[in-house]
Amino acid sequence: MTGAPDLYAGDLHGSLQDPVLGAIGFLNEVMGRHPDAISFAPGAPHPEFVQGLDTRALTDRFLAHLVTDRGLDPARAERVLYEYGPAQGLINDLVAQALSADQGIHAAPREIVITVGAQEAMLLTLRALFRGGGDVLAVADPCFVGIVGAARLLDIPVTDVREGPDGLDVDHLAVRCREARAAGRRVRACYVAPDFSNPGGARMPLALRHRLLDLAAREDLLLIEDNAYGFTAPEGDTLPGLKALDTGRRVVHLGTFAKVGFPGARVGYAVADQRVRHTDGERTLAEELADLKTMVTVNTSPLSQAVVGGLLLEHGRSLAALARRKAERYRRNLACLTGALERHVPDGMPPGVVRHRPAGGFFVRVDLPVPADLALLEVSAAEYGVLWTPMRQFSLTDRGDRQIRLSCSYLEPDRIETGVRRLATFLRKETRR
Repeated sequence: MTGAPDLYAGDLHGSLQDPVLGAIGFLNEVMGRHPDAISFAPGAPHPEFVQGLDTRALTDRFLAHLVTDRGLDPARAERVLYEYGPAQGLINDLVAQALSADQGIHAAPREIVITVGAQEAMLLTLRALFRGGGDVLAVADPCFVGIVGAARLLDIPVTDVREGPDGLDVDHLAVRCREARAAGRRVRACYVAPDFSNPGGARMPLALRHRLLDLAAREDLLLIEDNAYGFTAPEGDTLPGLKALDTGRRVVHLGTFAKVGFPGARVGYAVADQRVRHTDGERTLAEELADLKTMVTVNTSPLSQAVVGGLLLEHGRSLAALARRKAERYRRNLACLTGALERHVPDGMPPGVVRHRPAGGFFVRVDLPVPADLALLEVSAAEYGVLWTPMRQFSLTDRGDRQIRLSCSYLEPDRIETGVRRLATFLRKETRR
Protein backbone atom coordinates (compact mmCIF):
# COMPACT_ATOMS: atom_id res chain seq x y z
CA MET A 1 0.00 0.00 0.00
CA THR A 2 1.45 3.34 -1.02
CA GLY A 3 0.53 6.98 -0.79
CA ALA A 4 -1.02 8.94 2.03
CA PRO A 5 -3.49 7.09 4.27
CA ASP A 6 -7.17 7.95 4.08
CA LEU A 7 -7.56 7.77 7.85
CA TYR A 8 -5.40 7.59 10.95
CA ALA A 9 -6.20 5.22 13.81
CA GLY A 10 -5.77 8.09 16.26
CA ASP A 11 -8.64 9.93 14.57
CA LEU A 12 -11.07 7.03 15.05
CA HIS A 13 -12.94 6.06 18.19
CA GLY A 14 -10.63 4.89 20.93
CA SER A 15 -12.45 1.56 21.35
CA LEU A 16 -10.91 0.40 18.06
CA GLN A 17 -7.51 0.39 19.75
CA ASP A 18 -8.76 -1.50 22.78
CA PRO A 19 -7.37 -5.07 22.97
CA VAL A 20 -10.80 -6.31 24.08
CA LEU A 21 -12.15 -5.81 20.56
CA GLY A 22 -9.33 -7.77 18.97
CA ALA A 23 -9.25 -10.71 21.37
CA ILE A 24 -11.82 -12.92 19.65
CA GLY A 25 -10.43 -12.14 16.21
CA PHE A 26 -6.97 -13.20 17.30
CA LEU A 27 -8.23 -16.54 18.60
CA ASN A 28 -9.99 -17.20 15.30
CA GLU A 29 -6.77 -16.32 13.48
CA VAL A 30 -4.72 -18.77 15.56
CA MET A 31 -7.31 -21.50 15.03
CA GLY A 32 -7.18 -20.85 11.30
CA ARG A 33 -3.38 -21.20 11.24
CA HIS A 34 -3.48 -24.48 13.16
CA PRO A 35 -6.53 -26.39 11.87
CA ASP A 36 -5.26 -29.72 13.22
CA ALA A 37 -4.91 -28.46 16.78
CA ILE A 38 -7.56 -29.51 19.27
CA SER A 39 -9.18 -26.31 20.43
CA PHE A 40 -10.44 -25.68 23.93
CA ALA A 41 -10.81 -22.01 22.96
CA PRO A 42 -14.34 -21.43 21.60
CA GLY A 43 -17.26 -21.38 24.01
CA ALA A 44 -19.63 -22.28 21.18
CA PRO A 45 -22.59 -24.63 21.57
CA HIS A 46 -22.14 -28.20 20.35
CA PRO A 47 -22.95 -28.58 16.63
CA GLU A 48 -25.07 -31.71 17.14
CA PHE A 49 -28.01 -29.59 18.24
CA VAL A 50 -28.49 -27.98 14.84
CA GLN A 51 -28.41 -31.23 12.90
CA GLY A 52 -31.84 -31.88 11.44
CA LEU A 53 -33.27 -28.66 12.84
CA ASP A 54 -36.45 -28.02 10.82
CA THR A 55 -36.81 -24.25 10.84
CA ARG A 56 -39.81 -24.39 8.49
CA ALA A 57 -41.75 -26.66 10.84
CA LEU A 58 -40.87 -24.45 13.80
CA THR A 59 -41.98 -21.36 11.89
CA ASP A 60 -45.26 -23.07 11.01
CA ARG A 61 -45.76 -23.92 14.67
CA PHE A 62 -45.36 -20.24 15.56
CA LEU A 63 -47.73 -19.19 12.77
CA ALA A 64 -50.35 -21.56 14.18
CA HIS A 65 -49.85 -19.89 17.55
CA LEU A 66 -50.49 -16.47 16.00
CA VAL A 67 -53.74 -17.75 14.51
CA THR A 68 -55.11 -19.85 17.38
CA ASP A 69 -53.80 -17.94 20.40
CA ARG A 70 -53.60 -14.37 19.15
CA GLY A 71 -56.52 -14.39 16.75
CA LEU A 72 -54.73 -13.30 13.59
CA ASP A 73 -56.08 -14.52 10.28
CA PRO A 74 -53.64 -16.80 8.40
CA ALA A 75 -52.71 -14.19 5.79
CA ARG A 76 -51.93 -11.57 8.43
CA ALA A 77 -49.94 -14.10 10.45
CA GLU A 78 -47.84 -14.92 7.38
CA ARG A 79 -47.15 -11.23 6.74
CA VAL A 80 -45.81 -10.85 10.29
CA LEU A 81 -42.78 -12.89 9.27
CA TYR A 82 -41.84 -10.59 6.40
CA GLU A 83 -42.43 -7.16 7.88
CA TYR A 84 -40.26 -5.14 10.23
CA GLY A 85 -42.37 -5.91 13.26
CA PRO A 86 -42.42 -4.19 16.65
CA ALA A 87 -39.06 -3.12 18.05
CA GLN A 88 -39.91 -4.63 21.43
CA GLY A 89 -40.46 -8.08 19.97
CA LEU A 90 -42.97 -10.68 18.77
CA ILE A 91 -42.40 -13.51 21.25
CA ASN A 92 -42.46 -11.56 24.52
CA ASP A 93 -45.47 -13.48 25.82
CA LEU A 94 -43.80 -16.85 25.23
CA VAL A 95 -40.57 -15.73 26.88
CA ALA A 96 -42.53 -14.33 29.83
CA GLN A 97 -44.37 -17.62 30.29
CA ALA A 98 -41.16 -19.66 30.10
CA LEU A 99 -39.33 -17.44 32.60
CA SER A 100 -42.24 -17.61 34.99
CA ALA A 101 -42.58 -21.38 34.77
CA ASP A 102 -38.90 -22.27 34.95
CA GLN A 103 -37.02 -19.50 36.73
CA GLY A 104 -39.53 -17.80 38.97
CA ILE A 105 -39.17 -14.53 37.06
CA HIS A 106 -42.63 -13.01 36.76
CA ALA A 107 -42.57 -10.32 34.08
CA ALA A 108 -45.27 -8.97 31.82
CA PRO A 109 -44.57 -8.94 28.05
CA ARG A 110 -44.17 -5.13 28.15
CA GLU A 111 -41.36 -5.61 30.68
CA ILE A 112 -39.33 -7.63 28.17
CA VAL A 113 -37.53 -6.57 25.01
CA ILE A 114 -36.37 -9.15 22.45
CA THR A 115 -32.88 -8.36 21.18
CA VAL A 116 -30.36 -9.48 18.60
CA GLY A 117 -28.57 -11.75 21.04
CA ALA A 118 -27.59 -10.87 24.57
CA GLN A 119 -24.85 -8.60 23.22
CA GLU A 120 -27.38 -6.10 21.91
CA ALA A 121 -29.23 -6.32 25.23
CA MET A 122 -26.01 -5.31 26.99
CA LEU A 123 -25.41 -2.39 24.64
CA LEU A 124 -28.97 -1.07 24.95
CA THR A 125 -29.01 -1.45 28.73
CA LEU A 126 -25.76 0.44 29.16
CA ARG A 127 -26.84 3.17 26.76
CA ALA A 128 -30.08 3.68 28.69
CA LEU A 129 -28.57 3.67 32.18
CA PHE A 130 -25.45 5.75 31.68
CA ARG A 131 -25.74 9.45 30.95
CA GLY A 132 -22.12 10.26 31.69
CA GLY A 133 -20.99 12.76 34.28
CA GLY A 134 -19.24 10.35 36.57
CA ASP A 135 -21.33 7.18 36.36
CA VAL A 136 -19.21 4.02 36.55
CA LEU A 137 -19.93 0.42 35.52
CA ALA A 138 -18.62 -2.23 37.91
CA VAL A 139 -17.84 -5.65 36.44
CA ALA A 140 -16.71 -8.91 37.95
CA ASP A 141 -13.04 -9.56 37.24
CA PRO A 142 -12.46 -11.74 35.26
CA CYS A 143 -15.37 -10.75 33.07
CA PHE A 144 -17.06 -11.62 29.78
CA VAL A 145 -15.48 -9.41 27.13
CA GLY A 146 -18.83 -8.46 25.60
CA ILE A 147 -19.91 -6.20 28.47
CA VAL A 148 -16.53 -4.49 28.66
CA GLY A 149 -16.50 -4.04 24.90
CA ALA A 150 -19.98 -2.49 24.97
CA ALA A 151 -18.84 -0.10 27.69
CA ARG A 152 -15.80 0.89 25.63
CA LEU A 153 -18.00 1.63 22.61
CA LEU A 154 -20.09 3.95 24.77
CA ASP A 155 -17.16 5.59 26.62
CA ILE A 156 -18.43 4.30 29.97
CA PRO A 157 -15.79 4.07 32.72
CA VAL A 158 -15.36 0.54 34.07
CA THR A 159 -14.08 -0.58 37.46
CA ASP A 160 -13.18 -4.11 38.45
CA VAL A 161 -14.63 -6.14 41.31
CA ARG A 162 -12.81 -9.28 42.38
CA GLU A 163 -14.38 -12.63 41.60
CA GLY A 164 -13.47 -15.53 43.86
CA PRO A 165 -14.56 -19.16 44.20
CA ASP A 166 -18.02 -17.95 45.31
CA GLY A 167 -18.39 -15.45 42.50
CA LEU A 168 -18.51 -11.68 42.76
CA ASP A 169 -16.89 -10.35 45.94
CA VAL A 170 -19.74 -8.34 47.48
CA ASP A 171 -17.44 -6.68 50.03
CA HIS A 172 -15.13 -5.52 47.27
CA LEU A 173 -18.09 -4.06 45.36
CA ALA A 174 -18.96 -2.06 48.48
CA VAL A 175 -15.37 -0.77 48.53
CA ARG A 176 -15.64 0.25 44.88
CA CYS A 177 -18.85 2.15 45.67
CA ARG A 178 -17.14 4.05 48.50
CA GLU A 179 -14.15 4.83 46.31
CA ALA A 180 -16.39 6.16 43.55
CA ARG A 181 -18.23 8.44 46.00
CA ALA A 182 -14.95 9.74 47.37
CA ALA A 183 -13.97 10.69 43.83
CA GLY A 184 -17.28 12.45 43.16
CA ARG A 185 -18.64 9.60 41.07
CA ARG A 186 -21.06 6.73 41.58
CA VAL A 187 -21.30 3.07 40.61
CA ARG A 188 -24.45 3.18 38.51
CA ALA A 189 -24.66 -0.53 37.73
CA CYS A 190 -22.78 -3.78 38.24
CA TYR A 191 -22.59 -6.59 35.71
CA VAL A 192 -22.63 -10.06 37.25
CA ALA A 193 -23.15 -13.65 36.08
CA PRO A 194 -24.04 -15.52 39.28
CA ASP A 195 -24.28 -18.97 37.66
CA PHE A 196 -21.07 -20.42 36.19
CA SER A 197 -19.70 -17.17 34.87
CA ASN A 198 -17.74 -16.83 31.65
CA PRO A 199 -14.78 -17.16 31.96
CA GLY A 200 -14.30 -17.85 35.67
CA GLY A 201 -16.92 -20.57 36.11
CA ALA A 202 -17.83 -19.32 39.60
CA ARG A 203 -21.27 -19.72 41.16
CA MET A 204 -22.68 -17.48 43.87
CA PRO A 205 -24.21 -19.20 46.91
CA LEU A 206 -27.75 -18.19 47.81
CA ALA A 207 -26.71 -16.16 50.87
CA LEU A 208 -24.33 -14.07 48.75
CA ARG A 209 -27.06 -13.41 46.20
CA HIS A 210 -29.20 -11.92 48.95
CA ARG A 211 -26.24 -9.86 50.21
CA LEU A 212 -25.64 -8.52 46.71
CA LEU A 213 -29.27 -7.46 46.36
CA ASP A 214 -29.15 -5.78 49.76
CA LEU A 215 -26.03 -3.89 48.75
CA ALA A 216 -27.64 -2.79 45.48
CA ALA A 217 -30.56 -1.34 47.45
CA ARG A 218 -28.28 0.47 49.92
CA GLU A 219 -26.05 1.89 47.21
CA ASP A 220 -28.91 2.67 44.80
CA LEU A 221 -27.32 0.76 41.94
CA LEU A 222 -28.74 -1.68 39.39
CA LEU A 223 -27.50 -5.22 38.79
CA ILE A 224 -27.16 -6.42 35.21
CA GLU A 225 -27.57 -10.18 35.50
CA ASP A 226 -26.28 -12.43 32.72
CA ASN A 227 -27.74 -15.95 32.84
CA ALA A 228 -26.28 -17.72 29.82
CA TYR A 229 -25.09 -20.84 31.67
CA GLY A 230 -27.52 -21.37 34.55
CA PHE A 231 -29.24 -24.22 32.65
CA THR A 232 -26.11 -26.40 33.05
CA ALA A 233 -26.48 -26.65 36.85
CA PRO A 234 -26.33 -30.20 38.24
CA GLU A 235 -29.73 -31.84 38.33
CA GLY A 236 -31.54 -30.99 41.54
CA ASP A 237 -29.05 -28.25 42.39
CA THR A 238 -30.49 -25.15 40.79
CA LEU A 239 -30.44 -21.80 42.57
CA PRO A 240 -32.82 -18.88 41.99
CA GLY A 241 -31.34 -16.16 39.86
CA LEU A 242 -30.98 -12.62 41.10
CA LYS A 243 -34.08 -11.52 39.19
CA ALA A 244 -36.17 -14.24 40.82
CA LEU A 245 -35.06 -12.91 44.22
CA ASP A 246 -35.47 -9.26 43.25
CA THR A 247 -38.28 -7.56 45.19
CA GLY A 248 -37.14 -3.98 44.58
CA ARG A 249 -36.68 -3.97 40.79
CA ARG A 250 -32.92 -3.73 41.18
CA VAL A 251 -32.06 -6.32 38.51
CA VAL A 252 -32.05 -6.13 34.72
CA HIS A 253 -31.97 -9.76 33.62
CA LEU A 254 -30.30 -10.66 30.32
CA GLY A 255 -30.78 -13.95 28.50
CA THR A 256 -30.01 -15.59 25.19
CA PHE A 257 -31.26 -18.48 23.07
CA ALA A 258 -27.76 -19.09 21.69
CA LYS A 259 -27.02 -21.89 24.17
CA VAL A 260 -30.48 -23.36 24.85
CA GLY A 261 -31.61 -22.88 21.23
CA PHE A 262 -28.95 -22.24 18.61
CA PRO A 263 -26.59 -19.29 18.10
CA GLY A 264 -27.50 -18.62 14.47
CA ALA A 265 -30.93 -17.41 15.51
CA ARG A 266 -29.32 -14.35 17.15
CA VAL A 267 -32.18 -13.91 19.61
CA GLY A 268 -31.77 -12.69 23.18
CA TYR A 269 -33.83 -10.70 25.62
CA ALA A 270 -33.75 -8.28 28.52
CA VAL A 271 -36.18 -8.34 31.42
CA ALA A 272 -36.31 -4.68 32.45
CA ASP A 273 -39.36 -4.09 34.64
CA GLN A 274 -38.07 -0.87 36.20
CA ARG A 275 -40.57 2.00 36.04
CA VAL A 276 -39.47 5.17 34.24
CA ARG A 277 -41.32 8.35 35.17
CA HIS A 278 -42.22 10.80 32.41
CA THR A 279 -44.12 14.05 32.66
CA ASP A 280 -47.08 12.45 30.88
CA GLY A 281 -47.00 9.06 32.59
CA GLU A 282 -44.91 5.99 33.25
CA ARG A 283 -43.20 3.40 31.07
CA THR A 284 -41.09 0.32 31.66
CA LEU A 285 -37.35 0.35 31.10
CA ALA A 286 -37.92 -2.39 28.51
CA GLU A 287 -40.07 0.02 26.50
CA GLU A 288 -37.30 2.60 26.71
CA LEU A 289 -34.79 0.00 25.49
CA ALA A 290 -37.10 -0.74 22.56
CA ASP A 291 -36.98 2.94 21.58
CA LEU A 292 -33.19 2.81 21.60
CA LYS A 293 -33.31 -0.38 19.56
CA THR A 294 -35.07 1.45 16.71
CA MET A 295 -31.82 3.37 16.23
CA VAL A 296 -29.60 0.26 16.36
CA THR A 297 -31.11 -2.86 14.75
CA VAL A 298 -34.68 -1.51 14.30
CA ASN A 299 -36.12 -4.89 15.26
CA THR A 300 -35.02 -8.46 15.87
CA SER A 301 -35.61 -10.60 12.79
CA PRO A 302 -39.23 -11.83 12.82
CA LEU A 303 -38.12 -15.04 11.09
CA SER A 304 -35.59 -15.72 13.83
CA GLN A 305 -38.15 -14.93 16.50
CA ALA A 306 -40.62 -17.28 14.82
CA VAL A 307 -38.13 -20.15 14.93
CA VAL A 308 -37.36 -19.50 18.60
CA GLY A 309 -41.06 -19.12 19.33
CA GLY A 310 -41.65 -22.45 17.61
CA LEU A 311 -38.96 -24.07 19.78
CA LEU A 312 -40.63 -22.78 22.94
CA LEU A 313 -44.04 -23.96 21.80
CA GLU A 314 -42.69 -27.39 20.85
CA HIS A 315 -41.25 -27.70 24.37
CA GLY A 316 -44.34 -26.71 26.29
CA ARG A 317 -43.35 -23.04 26.63
CA SER A 318 -40.51 -24.13 28.89
CA LEU A 319 -36.88 -23.07 28.77
CA ALA A 320 -36.01 -26.01 31.01
CA ALA A 321 -37.54 -28.50 28.60
CA LEU A 322 -35.86 -26.80 25.64
CA ALA A 323 -32.49 -26.94 27.39
CA ARG A 324 -32.74 -30.41 28.93
CA ARG A 325 -30.88 -32.44 26.29
CA LYS A 326 -28.27 -29.74 25.86
CA ALA A 327 -27.70 -29.50 29.60
CA GLU A 328 -27.06 -33.25 29.74
CA ARG A 329 -24.49 -32.96 26.96
CA TYR A 330 -22.65 -30.07 28.61
CA ARG A 331 -22.65 -31.73 32.02
CA ARG A 332 -21.17 -34.83 30.43
CA ASN A 333 -18.53 -32.82 28.58
CA LEU A 334 -17.58 -30.93 31.73
CA ALA A 335 -17.21 -34.22 33.60
CA CYS A 336 -15.01 -35.53 30.76
CA LEU A 337 -12.80 -32.45 30.90
CA THR A 338 -12.42 -32.33 34.68
CA GLY A 339 -11.87 -36.09 34.79
CA ALA A 340 -9.17 -35.96 32.10
CA LEU A 341 -7.45 -33.10 33.91
CA GLU A 342 -7.45 -35.08 37.16
CA ARG A 343 -5.83 -38.04 35.40
CA HIS A 344 -3.30 -36.22 33.24
CA VAL A 345 -2.64 -33.01 35.21
CA PRO A 346 -2.77 -34.06 38.87
CA ASP A 347 -2.53 -31.34 41.53
CA GLY A 348 0.92 -29.84 41.66
CA MET A 349 2.15 -31.78 38.64
CA PRO A 350 3.80 -29.91 37.12
CA PRO A 351 4.58 -27.59 40.05
CA GLY A 352 2.54 -24.39 40.12
CA VAL A 353 -0.27 -25.73 37.93
CA VAL A 354 -3.64 -25.59 39.72
CA ARG A 355 -6.98 -26.81 38.36
CA HIS A 356 -10.30 -25.24 39.30
CA ARG A 357 -13.41 -27.43 39.53
CA PRO A 358 -16.64 -25.69 38.46
CA ALA A 359 -19.96 -27.40 39.10
CA GLY A 360 -21.44 -26.30 35.77
CA GLY A 361 -20.98 -24.09 32.74
CA PHE A 362 -18.70 -24.47 29.74
CA PHE A 363 -15.33 -23.50 31.21
CA VAL A 364 -12.50 -24.69 33.44
CA ARG A 365 -9.70 -22.41 34.62
CA VAL A 366 -6.13 -23.56 35.12
CA ASP A 367 -3.47 -21.53 36.96
CA LEU A 368 0.04 -21.60 35.53
CA PRO A 369 3.41 -20.70 37.11
CA VAL A 370 4.34 -18.70 33.97
CA PRO A 371 2.64 -15.90 32.01
CA ALA A 372 -0.14 -17.29 29.82
CA ASP A 373 0.34 -14.86 26.96
CA LEU A 374 -0.25 -14.99 23.23
CA ALA A 375 3.32 -16.12 22.58
CA LEU A 376 2.79 -19.16 24.81
CA LEU A 377 -0.50 -19.88 23.06
CA GLU A 378 1.30 -19.89 19.72
CA VAL A 379 3.81 -22.42 21.07
CA SER A 380 1.00 -24.57 22.42
CA ALA A 381 -0.79 -24.61 19.07
CA ALA A 382 2.26 -25.04 16.83
CA GLU A 383 4.31 -27.52 18.86
CA TYR A 384 1.72 -29.42 20.90
CA GLY A 385 -1.45 -29.20 18.83
CA VAL A 386 -3.70 -27.79 21.52
CA LEU A 387 -5.41 -24.40 21.85
CA TRP A 388 -6.78 -22.58 24.88
CA THR A 389 -7.78 -19.04 25.79
CA PRO A 390 -5.53 -16.69 27.80
CA MET A 391 -7.47 -15.36 30.77
CA ARG A 392 -5.73 -11.99 30.64
CA GLN A 393 -8.07 -10.81 27.89
CA PHE A 394 -10.97 -11.20 30.34
CA SER A 395 -9.37 -9.12 33.09
CA LEU A 396 -9.02 -5.40 33.74
CA THR A 397 -6.10 -6.16 36.08
CA ASP A 398 -3.19 -8.62 36.12
CA ARG A 399 -5.27 -11.31 37.87
CA GLY A 400 -5.58 -13.39 34.72
CA ASP A 401 -2.00 -13.10 33.53
CA ARG A 402 -1.12 -16.64 34.63
CA GLN A 403 -4.41 -18.39 33.94
CA ILE A 404 -5.91 -20.15 30.95
CA ARG A 405 -9.52 -21.00 30.14
CA LEU A 406 -10.50 -24.38 28.72
CA SER A 407 -13.89 -24.75 27.07
CA CYS A 408 -15.54 -28.16 26.86
CA SER A 409 -18.75 -27.34 25.01
CA TYR A 410 -17.78 -27.87 21.37
CA LEU A 411 -15.80 -31.11 21.58
CA GLU A 412 -16.55 -34.83 21.68
CA PRO A 413 -15.28 -36.82 24.71
CA ASP A 414 -12.51 -38.55 22.74
CA ARG A 415 -11.22 -35.19 21.50
CA ILE A 416 -11.34 -33.83 25.05
CA GLU A 417 -9.25 -36.77 26.27
CA THR A 418 -6.69 -36.39 23.47
CA GLY A 419 -6.57 -32.63 23.91
CA VAL A 420 -5.92 -32.89 27.65
CA ARG A 421 -3.08 -35.37 27.03
CA ARG A 422 -1.51 -32.86 24.65
CA LEU A 423 -2.11 -30.08 27.17
CA ALA A 424 -0.41 -32.13 29.91
CA THR A 425 2.68 -32.60 27.72
CA PHE A 426 2.70 -28.88 26.95
CA LEU A 427 2.43 -27.95 30.63
CA ARG A 428 5.15 -30.36 31.76
CA LYS A 429 7.62 -28.99 29.24
CA GLU A 430 6.76 -25.31 28.86
CA THR A 431 6.06 -24.34 32.48
CA ARG A 432 9.56 -25.35 33.48
CA ARG A 433 11.31 -23.10 31.00
